[in-house]
Amino acid sequence: MRLHSLEITAFGPFAGTETVDFDALGADGLFLLHGQTGAGKTTVLDAVAFALYGTVPGARREGKRLLSDHAAKGAVPQVTLEATLGGRRIRIVRSPEFLRPKLRSTGTTKQHAKASLNWLDGRGQNLTRLSEIGDAVNALLGMSADQFFQVVLLPQGEFARFLRADSDERGNLLERLFDTGRFGDVEEWFAQRRRELAAELADAHHAIDIMLGRVSQASGVPEPEGEDSEQPDPLEWAADVLDDARQNRTLAQGRAVLIDAAARRASAALAKATTVLDLQRRRTLAEGQLAQYREGETARAARRSELADSAAAGPIAATAADLRLARLATDAATSALAAAERALPTTAEGQRFHAALHWPPAPADPSAERTVVAQFVRDWTTDVARLQSLLGLAREADRLDGTLADYRAQQRTTAAAIERTVQLQASMPEQIAAVESRMARAASAAAELPGLEERCSRARVAAESALELVRKRATLAEAERARDTAGAAHNTARSHLLDLRERRIDGMAAELAARLEAGEPCVVCGSEVHPHPAAPSTSTVTRAQEDKAAAAERKAAAALDHAVAVVARAQRDVDLLHDRTGGASAAELTQMLDAATAALRDARARAADVEPATAELDRLRSESDALTVTLHDLVASRGAVDERISATEESLAKMRASVAEEVNEGASLADRISEREALIDGARRIQEARIAWLDATARADALAAELDRRVEASSFESVDAAAGAVLAADRVEQIETELRTAEEARAHAEHVLREPAIVDVAGRPPVDLGPLEQACAELEDAVRAAAAAVAECRRRADDLERLIAELFTAAQAIAPQRAEFDELANLADVVAGRGQNARKMSLRSYVLASRLEDVAESASARLRRMSSGRYEFVHSDEAGVRGKRGGLGLDIRDDYTGVVRSAKTLSGGEAFLASLSLALGLADVVAAESGGVVLDTMFIDEGFGTLDADTLESVMAVLDELRAGGRVVGVVSHVDEMRQRIPSRLHVKRERTGSTLQVVAS
Repeated sequence: MRLHSLEITAFGPFAGTETVDFDALGADGLFLLHGQTGAGKTTVLDAVAFALYGTVPGARREGKRLLSDHAAKGAVPQVTLEATLGGRRIRIVRSPEFLRPKLRSTGTTKQHAKASLNWLDGRGQNLTRLSEIGDAVNALLGMSADQFFQVVLLPQGEFARFLRADSDERGNLLERLFDTGRFGDVEEWFAQRRRELAAELADAHHAIDIMLGRVSQASGVPEPEGEDSEQPDPLEWAADVLDDARQNRTLAQGRAVLIDAAARRASAALAKATTVLDLQRRRTLAEGQLAQYREGETARAARRSELADSAAAGPIAATAADLRLARLATDAATSALAAAERALPTTAEGQRFHAALHWPPAPADPSAERTVVAQFVRDWTTDVARLQSLLGLAREADRLDGTLADYRAQQRTTAAAIERTVQLQASMPEQIAAVESRMARAASAAAELPGLEERCSRARVAAESALELVRKRATLAEAERARDTAGAAHNTARSHLLDLRERRIDGMAAELAARLEAGEPCVVCGSEVHPHPAAPSTSTVTRAQEDKAAAAERKAAAALDHAVAVVARAQRDVDLLHDRTGGASAAELTQMLDAATAALRDARARAADVEPATAELDRLRSESDALTVTLHDLVASRGAVDERISATEESLAKMRASVAEEVNEGASLADRISEREALIDGARRIQEARIAWLDATARADALAAELDRRVEASSFESVDAAAGAVLAADRVEQIETELRTAEEARAHAEHVLREPAIVDVAGRPPVDLGPLEQACAELEDAVRAAAAAVAECRRRADDLERLIAELFTAAQAIAPQRAEFDELANLADVVAGRGQNARKMSLRSYVLASRLEDVAESASARLRRMSSGRYEFVHSDEAGVRGKRGGLGLDIRDDYTGVVRSAKTLSGGEAFLASLSLALGLADVVAAESGGVVLDTMFIDEGFGTLDADTLESVMAVLDELRAGGRVVGVVSHVDEMRQRIPSRLHVKRERTGSTLQVVAS
């Protein structure tokens, strides 16, 4: 990091704008920032810190009063810093939060903080958001604001306090500098993880306790109780409970087997007795059924006779019924024949057909009658076919009448379309010629566009140059006035220099006489006697006055050269712009620009019509071609329609002639077709009716003869007697069912009585089942109770096996958990400074102790130089007392005595040397910790007034080493001797109206 310039406005004690050029001030690598107490030396450092981080060091940040009380009303506090950070040059402008007067009322309002960061190397986007600027600065410097305040702005008194502080105070500062929060996070992670694992382990133990309770509940055995040292192993207790449950299950199964065997024996005895009782009941029932069968034999004989008479009378009754149906069919056929004869048309053809048949129908030869009917039907069918053909022809003629009307309408439509198309085609050449003329005008305008655009561009450049020429001429006039003023000033300075030189030459003798001493030779004549030395006059000029006048003359000459160069550049600009305008006035060039712009706008409007005109011409040509094709198609279509009309008229005339020849003045074709179809249908119906009548008559006669034969062959006197003997079907089924049931019962009873088991029980006494059933019921209850006991023992044993298996699994799973917990607990104790941690330091304290050891080593090297080898730092990692942090002890070794003693025993000057060495060492370590950031600029605030001359010389030697490494070191002090030793100075002057800055460069 290297600072280049700083600008402060209305900030702290500075009322106006003050500028510091650090490049010039730090050219020697060492400069002094001095001034009266309270003038604002530290404020300069605050301004640097505020520009970078938006805050100031120490307790001053709490005040939030950065606006100068000396500033004018409405002034805005602002700090501008140019610096190179991380190899990139930037400019940061910051304005703090402050209260400003309200614009439209009394009182004040809060003005929020603002900032901007510009990348002067041109790479990257400039920033204006406070958070983005803070991130960018932190990234470039690699350190926080607190680290910067301690490393770059070595504050007054801070390191003296750090040197004498106890472990806790020293640790707080080191934590801010080295950001050991991440190590604290590691400590917290170990502690939190230890708590989590402890909770998980407690949950696992609780789960095992719950499992033991479930085992106790399942087994009915209470959990073991006793002191922790006397309490039995829960796993062994669970195993014993499981063994007892398995033994109880085996005993219950044995008892169940014995009771089940006794129950099976009792059940077998009851089953045997029940079988004998059932056989006895079956024998008694079969004997009763046989007796009942013998008693109903007479009634069954009567039923058999009734069935036989009904079976003999059945055929006669059936033939009589068929005869009745046949006679009814004959009557129906007679009626149908009469109806068919009435339905036959009474035309001449109908009468001819009726006369050709034999009435009444004769059954002798029906084939001859069928031949007659078939001939009439064929003749009539032929007439129907011919008449239907003529009817279709007439209908086709009617359809052609409609088609002919359509053709004639199409003929008229086509003629009208041809007329319209001819008219449109006649107007096409005129329209095409008009569009071609329009397209030619648009093309001509498009060709003129480049020239018009160039003309317009030249006119615009000339007009702009005319306006710029007015401004440049004013600039030239101002530059010429400045040149004349600079020339007059140079002439004055030159004359003054020449006058001083002349006067100095005139007073040179007095100057030489002033150097003469009694007894010493004169540098001019060599005489040791000086009788009349020249005396200086009031107008004598010294060498310093001449040098000052010469410097003023050179400065005036440089200002004159600069003014002449400015005039030359302004004259070149005016000449160039005059050439561009061609000598025309701004008004003339503006008129030319307006005319060129209007012409260009008109040409662009006309040129824009090229594409529309081209499209319109293509459309018209396509439309003309389409009209030619359409006219050709319409003419062809009209010829085709004329031909179709002629052919249709000819066909229609032929059809009408054929139909008229057949119909003449008689009935219509449809009526004649209906008549022939009615004759065909009537003839067929009459033929079918005559055949049906002949068949019905023949069947009735045959059935009458068959009935007479059956009655004569039977034992019945008449047909009515036979009909009376016929039983109804349900009565026949009822009698047959009764007879069949009786026979089946007899056969079943005889079969049962012949069974060997039935024969064996004959003569045995009746069986009593009561005692046997009671014994079986008692044994069945015992079997169910034993089965329930077995099921309960088996369920309990199964539950215990499952629960205890889960218990053993959980017990095995908890072992690695406990091992992990023990391992993590030991690590957590070590990280927290307990347990096996011999140093009794937490991880964060250990890291801080390591950093402090590095600081002590780096600081000792400088302290030995400053104290001429007498003092060095000694770091102690001993544990703290009464809860203090360990490992942060820092003492001083005195090489003169060999004694290590507390830093609090050092004198004021010695304490300053130790503090400065500690600050420089801390700066080196923090810079290395921040990624090796090179700190090219640093400030040391106060403390040099306590040093003697020799010690101050040693300190200055160390500071020379710092600047020899390329650093710029700013020393903040009000000690006069420091001003004599450091030629480059930044003087802060305290005044009633506010402080000011004065830069004195070597």
